[in-house]
Amino acid sequence: MSAPSAMPRSGARSTRPTAGQILSLPPKWLGMYEDFITKNAGQVSQIESALRSLTYIIPGRFRDAEIASESIHSGVQLLSLYHDTLLTRAVSRLALPTPSAHARYTRFWSEKNTKYRRVAMLLQMVVYTELLCEMTAKRKGGEKSRWRVVVLLEAIKAICRLLLLRITRSRPLVSPVLPEREAIPADAVEEVEDGTKSESELMDEVELNGDITRDILSEDEGKAPYEREWRMPRTGMSLPSLPNSGDISSYLLGRVLTADDIKPAKNLLNQLQGSGQAAEILQILSPLIYASALASSKNRRSWTPWVVGLTVEYAARQLRDRSLRTTALERDEWNKRGWAMAWWAMRGAFYENVTKGMVGGVTQRMPGFIAGILEDYEYLWENYYFSTSA
Repeated sequence: MSAPSAMPRSGARSTRPTAGQILSLPPKWLGMYEDFITKNAGQVSQIESALRSLTYIIPGRFRDAEIASESIHSGVQLLSLYHDTLLTRAVSRLALPTPSAHARYTRFWSEKNTKYRRVAMLLQMVVYTELLCEMTAKRKGGEKSRWRVVVLLEAIKAICRLLLLRITRSRPLVSPVLPEREAIPADAVEEVEDGTKSESELMDEVELNGDITRDILSEDEGKAPYEREWRMPRTGMSLPSLPNSGDISSYLLGRVLTADDIKPAKNLLNQLQGSGQAAEILQILSPLIYASALASSKNRRSWTPWVVGLTVEYAARQLRDRSLRTTALERDEWNKRGWAMAWWAMRGAFYENVTKGMVGGVTQRMPGFIAGILEDYEYLWENYYFSTSA
């Protein structure tokens, strides 16, 4: 006789998750990931920097596996952009010291204007992936396809910047257009967590907080008196200490407010008019004009595209507003653009006719490992437009 077949137990219940439970998992995971990034911002930044550095110094990366290496670099940059978004949300909920003028201005427009945030995000994504797109286009379709992609990407960037200029009501653009990452102090995160605890939980931590207070006081011994803090043993809240009578001047100078500190965020940059607005538009269009001139030129050593691009950017610099109404943030931005003009020494005809020979001479005098890295970058500078675009 055959053995009786096993019958399912009537009391057994199915352990399959429901559709609602499955759909609720991604938001839960994202929330956990956001908390992890917020609490470990310093370590995450170090990991990102290490990955970027690794793609910079791998010998031979550009000649043998440039697309794979640049894919890693672009992926890290995009992931950093997402982390910046998470940390910006966390910073907005914390009471931190006064941020920089750039952070205040970009955060204002990012939080108050949805169009600004979306266009700025698109612009940053294009900037982070433009070199990868150029490499892929060259691999798939050759030089002709590469220059089409270069001009298209420069056109997209110019359109995004013109839209940002319109959204901000003709205010100068800053770089980067999104808020930069700010370090979140560990004690600030702890204060947010402590705010959700009950009175009994806080009382249970009195002894522990007392030990922490003693540790903090020992760490503050090397600081100025007015920079030290006294932490309450029960709640853990900190209070500033008063300065010594002979140190009042330093105390007051450290708390002086400038005009930019009390300005509304959107007034950190003035609206442009006349020649100032023309200068900003020329500055936006100069990369597109230069890329178009290069794409139409058949001779890599021709000076015409290089002279045209440099002339447009120099004209923008000469037309800019230099009056007393120029704000500190605008002057800082033009200083950045001034330093970025040094990249013209690595572009087009100037590189082919002048800089290339100098780089070759320096490479011959370097040790083998460093010379190999320089040769890889020389290959990059010679063959890809976006490797030297500012």
